[in-house]
Amino acid sequence: MSRVIVVGAGVVGLTCAVRLLEAGHRVDVVARDLPLETTSAVAAALWYPYGTAADPRVAAWAARSYEVFDSLAAGDATGVRMVEGTEVVAPGTPDPWWVDAVPTLTRVPDGWSLVAPVAETPIYLRWLAGRVEELGGTLTRLNLRVLPEGGDVVVNCSGIGSRLLASDAAVTPVRGQVVHVEQHGLERWWLEAGGSPLYVVPRTEDIVVGGTYEEGDWSRTASPETAEATLARAALLVPELASARVLRHRVGLRPARPSVRVERDGRVVHCYGHGGAGVTLSWGCADDVVALVG
Repeated sequence: MSRVIVVGAGVVGLTCAVRLLEAGHRVDVVARDLPLETTSAVAAALWYPYGTAADPRVAAWAARSYEVFDSLAAGDATGVRMVEGTEVVAPGTPDPWWVDAVPTLTRVPDGWSLVAPVAETPIYLRWLAGRVEELGGTLTRLNLRVLPEGGDVVVNCSGIGSRLLASDAAVTPVRGQVVHVEQHGLERWWLEAGGSPLYVVPRTEDIVVGGTYEEGDWSRTASPETAEATLARAALLVPELASARVLRHRVGLRPARPSVRVERDGRVVHCYGHGGAGVTLSWGCADDVVALVG
């Protein structure tokens, strides 16, 4: 088997590392940002192929990831739960292009309802990193200017860093700002996935309320005005949020690209450009990465 260096310690990089280790490869993960410092750590991590093209490959990756998350939800340590919720859409809206990726989609008066995985990222990222270590892999902080020379294969999961490391100007930041508020007993998620997305995702200790989709914006500084507007919109879906105590503000830069890049180029396997769907596509993409490593 090969010695593989995985670049990137977000959800995509760690998931690829786990699958490669399970396939018998020797794997070392290197990254500028450790798991809880990545954009993945900011994500509400509700399964939903948001910001991706209606591509059969994307649908297959999403379906495979759904299956894996469903199995992971059986374990308390993973931080993954299967949660019912509603996407609000206009009357007469056709079924989403990804409908075959989920077991059931039920029409309700204000949209459609489904059970979807939610990964509590502080727990889930620690679990993934622990799984890498458990399988014999390593995780090292390393600030790279170019992809590493060592190893038989390099798997590039550097997200927005691929602008530099893969010389890919098609990767652009899409700024997302979220607010964490106190958990008041909310058990369902809510979503409006328009041009300016709105989502309310319950976790065990808090609720993640977002968000924004600001293309080309590199700022990681939270805007109080944006937070206030987001909470006001969310309170129309969940009135209890109007009086919920704010716990923290977070900002992440989604690595957007016209299409997700999962392909081999010489000794490098690229896996980046997932936009707002890194968690949603992670396990499906990781399986393809293992096949490309060979």
